Amino acid sequence: MPRPRNPENRGFPLRWRKVHGAYYYQVPPGLEALWDGKKQFRLGSSLPEAYRVWAERIGTTEKARTVGELLERYAAEVVPTKAVTTQAGNAIQLVELQRRFGKMALDAVKPRHIYEYVDKRKAKDQSGRKVKIAAHREIEVLSHAYTKAVEWGYLDRHPFKGEVRLEGEKPRDRYVEDWEVVEALALPSKRKKGSVLAIQAYMRVKLVTGMARGDLLRLRLDEHLKDDGIHNQRHKTADSSGKRTVYEWTPELRAAVDQAKAVRPALSPFLFATRAGAGYIDETTGDAHGWDSMWQRFMDRVLAETKVTTRFTEHDLRAKCASDADSLEHARALLSHADSRTTALIYRRKPERVRPLR
Repeated sequence: MPRPRNPENRGFPLRWRKVHGAYYYQVPPGLEALWDGKKQFRLGSSLPEAYRVWAERIGTTEKARTVGELLERYAAEVVPTKAVTTQAGNAIQLVELQRRFGKMALDAVKPRHIYEYVDKRKAKDQSGRKVKIAAHREIEVLSHAYTKAVEWGYLDRHPFKGEVRLEGEKPRDRYVEDWEVVEALALPSKRKKGSVLAIQAYMRVKLVTGMARGDLLRLRLDEHLKDDGIHNQRHKTADSSGKRTVYEWTPELRAAVDQAKAVRPALSPFLFATRAGAGYIDETTGDAHGWDSMWQRFMDRVLAETKVTTRFTEHDLRAKCASDADSLEHARALLSHADSRTTALIYRRKPERVRPLR
């Protein structure tokens, strides 16, 4: 009879162990040669790294019989195709899903199990909001895994797609007014090539293109700035299959780009660069901590030194671009969305104006 798993190891794939902050795989007897001759193989110090190394070694599950086996294949084949930050989130979400659903037969999950899962997760937190959002994200991952299960031939139909209606999260509706933008762009810089000027140039580019932060901070002069405009490919996924968009040159866009070039603190192939001339995105994690800190300091000054009283985010500026576009289709194209429903629900924040009947 197998020994019960330690509580700290529940939710991980079979034979995984977490020891002193690192993840290990307990190699089955007789298979040590496939794992560099080791009985305990170190997978990595982070969950995304551990899943990646384990997937490369273990191979694809032939036929998933349990939810846990499905999630293992999902972790091996689907998660690595996503953006780095999404991979990190999925790794944590998969642990939670494994703990609750891992031992269940693949065809045993019903809509009631989804509702029970969300309710139990919410009950762990007094406010419920953060846990509710986390639970919803976990169910999104589980639902996508089941979609892949149908694709892989494990099941004939998704067991709860279209049959579960979770209480929705209210989309953010902060609309940045034109006068607030003017106030922020008028904030004086303490240095000729300081961070304030860089962020103001960034704001100008973002407000006319709607480009996402990760795409803007990855812009390179030699690769993306062409004669006909800015060529961009979304970095939503890790396999470089993101939507391609060309933002054609306008006088406003050229002026914003010229300003960004002029205020760089060092010569660099990047349009937005650090003092060392490097880009702000850490490609191993997808984070941009230096840029995020600059933005927070900038917003602190905006609130302290201008008439703006409510903080706004970079995402709010992306939404302003979409909201100010002439049409939903124009907004969708600017934001490089494949589906206009996402644009309409999250990014079009102005009230719809209609003419009353006579």
